[in-house]
Amino acid sequence: MAAAPQIADTDRAEFLRDALAGLQTRPRTLPGKYLWDEAGSELFDRICHTADYYPTGREIALLPGVAAEVAARIGPGATVVEFGSGASRKIRTLLDALDRPAAYIAVDISGDYLAEAIRRLASDYPQIAMQAVCADYSKPFRLPLPRSGGPVLAFFPGTSIGNFTPDEAGAFLARAREALGSCLFLIGADPTIERGALQAAYGGADGLMAAFHRNILARMNRELGADFDLDAFRHEVRLCEHPFRVEAHLTATAPTSVRLGPTRIDFAAGDSIRTDTSHKYTPEAFALLAAGSGWNPETHWLGTGGGFSLHLLRS
Repeated sequence: MAAAPQIADTDRAEFLRDALAGLQTRPRTLPGKYLWDEAGSELFDRICHTADYYPTGREIALLPGVAAEVAARIGPGATVVEFGSGASRKIRTLLDALDRPAAYIAVDISGDYLAEAIRRLASDYPQIAMQAVCADYSKPFRLPLPRSGGPVLAFFPGTSIGNFTPDEAGAFLARAREALGSCLFLIGADPTIERGALQAAYGGADGLMAAFHRNILARMNRELGADFDLDAFRHEVRLCEHPFRVEAHLTATAPTSVRLGPTRIDFAAGDSIRTDTSHKYTPEAFALLAAGSGWNPETHWLGTGGGFSLHLLRS
């Protein structure tokens, strides 16, 4: 049997505080950042290879042409900073397009998964200085940018910006502008509002999406000594308006009670925990969000059928 992952006492205490705060309020929530331990990252990587999860395929189809245009704008010797790098697969397309990139800084909250991804990447790009930064970029952060003063290109792929509320997304963009300084920022967003596609992508008939979200309960059992019965909660997708978003919930199928730290938490049948949110942005709405956070929107690209967008911002 594999050993339980080791986490620092300070991280465990913060996790417990956040979990108790979220589960003792209504509506009940858990911060989505806790989905991203090593097990959660591996599950989501599998989800990205499924046919129903459309954002990944549409982004991969769009990215090569975009990367060539961005490379021409940024010039040689760039330092590349990637937020939410995960398995560091999409960054390869960008690194291959750039002219002699000098450095790559990968920022992600899942430290073990990040370290392994960087190890694989470094063996294929030995000429690029690489650094892994394990950080929660939903909070203020600092980046180890080189002092050479060369160009900086930031990259936030996928639809992760949608996991923030619009106010949180604006705050992240403002923090990133401060941390990055003068740079270009290539960032993905999802304008999809077609309900059938969203239900298929986020519902996950193969069970992987349900396993991904239930892993947050399993993580609390492993790391916080909780006693969640994972089978007592079903995964549920809700499409919500004003603003338009997809919400993921774990809903109790019968009355159940859970011990978390010093606290007993009771769930009635039908009580739910919101585990994640994915906000959808038209290109126009995203440009307004970026401009309101101090960025200059330069251009954007839409994938085939308009199902994915990449935006280029300048600070």
